[in-house]
Amino acid sequence: MLLFLYRHRVFAAVLAAAFLLRMVTMLGYGPALWFNDSYEYVSGAVYPDRPSALRPNGYSFWLLLLRPFHSFALVAFTQHLMGLAVGGLVYALLRARFGLPGWGAALAAAPALFDAYQIQLEHMIMSDTMFTLLVVGVITLVLWHRTLSWKLGAAIGLLLAITALTRSIGLPILALVVVYLLVKRTGWKPVAAMVTVCAVPVAGYMAWFASAHGNVAMTNSDGAILYMRTAMFADCKKMGINPREELELALLCISDPPEQRQFGQKYLWWARNGQRFHAFGTGTTFTPEMSRTAGDFAKRAILSQPGDYLAIVATDFFRAFHWGRPRFPDAATYQQYEFPLANKVLPSWSSPKSSTTDRDAHEYDPGLPSVLIAEKPRVVGTDLHDPWAGFMQGYQQIVRLPGIVLGVLLLVGLAGVVARWRKLGGPVLLPWLAAFGLLLAPAATAEFDYRYVLPAVPLACVAAAISLRHGVALPGRLRLSRRASRVTPTPAAASAATSPREG
Repeated sequence: MLLFLYRHRVFAAVLAAAFLLRMVTMLGYGPALWFNDSYEYVSGAVYPDRPSALRPNGYSFWLLLLRPFHSFALVAFTQHLMGLAVGGLVYALLRARFGLPGWGAALAAAPALFDAYQIQLEHMIMSDTMFTLLVVGVITLVLWHRTLSWKLGAAIGLLLAITALTRSIGLPILALVVVYLLVKRTGWKPVAAMVTVCAVPVAGYMAWFASAHGNVAMTNSDGAILYMRTAMFADCKKMGINPREELELALLCISDPPEQRQFGQKYLWWARNGQRFHAFGTGTTFTPEMSRTAGDFAKRAILSQPGDYLAIVATDFFRAFHWGRPRFPDAATYQQYEFPLANKVLPSWSSPKSSTTDRDAHEYDPGLPSVLIAEKPRVVGTDLHDPWAGFMQGYQQIVRLPGIVLGVLLLVGLAGVVARWRKLGGPVLLPWLAAFGLLLAPAATAEFDYRYVLPAVPLACVAAAISLRHGVALPGRLRLSRRASRVTPTPAAASAATSPREG
């Protein structure tokens, strides 16, 4: 054990420092931080008899698994361990599989371990950290092995199923991995095992969803979310919508001129101009009919105004690469990704079974404190404790990965893909495409949100590190191989030349 720690002493020190930062966070903000989506996840764990119409219940299942402990602090702690595991996977993959020196592999893992926004997101009752670990785990398993057995394919398929049940974008990741393995000529057995094992839990979830909502799907929100994407530019005159003949679509038209529309979410979550979408949509807002109608509207807007659609997608995609963090979509959302300066009182929004979100949270964790506001008891979801909270507030102002650096990492990874064009990108292709896709998908189907950027960071680091490790050394290796071709190598030299190598 001591020899192992000495061999990886740089990363051991990095990991210890990252762990201490997370303990400071837990001391400063008990028991956890909250986002608007957090409350529905909790309600899904308190009332697990019905799937959410808005998003898959995978993260609620995780909360349900931890529910016997009645502790949001434990939930936050497990998510901090997940964040550390992401850094550990990045380090292990680059060190053992691609032969990076210890300091180089540790440097590639550092953004996932030390970025203050990564730590803040881990402390939040949200699915993002779990999703990130699952995606990085899938990419690590695929890249670690030069050849895949059907058993390993099945294990990857199971991880992909859990990923898809955590966030809907997990299914496109399955498609990405399948294409990569086919390009690599892995063979049909591992691919078939992966797809089959992934399909069984997903199909089971969809059957459960159908029994509750009447349609075979994973959510009833896809059409509505795509509508939100097009709400910034959709012009019903250009779309040729006739209110007399297409009343359902006409109800979704927006009277505000496009230049006055600030962000798409307000046209989904809040009532405006008589539109049918309204309020915190956990109930009947997301029905099969509404999803279908909103999806038809959105597709028609895209086909009628392709230039406007591509422009808004490009605008949101490049928001990820600003030096500063964009204040988008609004100041309230921006602020939720900052370590708060005051205690958080949970809202009393409606939830299933005629309950409220604050009562659901208290049902899950009876240890949450209460305060009197206007002579009514209110549940406190986050309780600040200094100096720990103040330390993390200051830390967040200094230690983060600027978006422009993420852009550079992606460009380095892209250079690595291009340099390996004869091998169709080699091992760089998979993490690079995954990082790029995780950034592009929200811009193309929803709207920019900073938390959608963070899961792409460790994958971009992996792609860039592999590119630099092998790409920079490539010309020297070629010169060496030309010289060596004139001489018969000794067995020892031949052995040294084959380790480590790219797949």
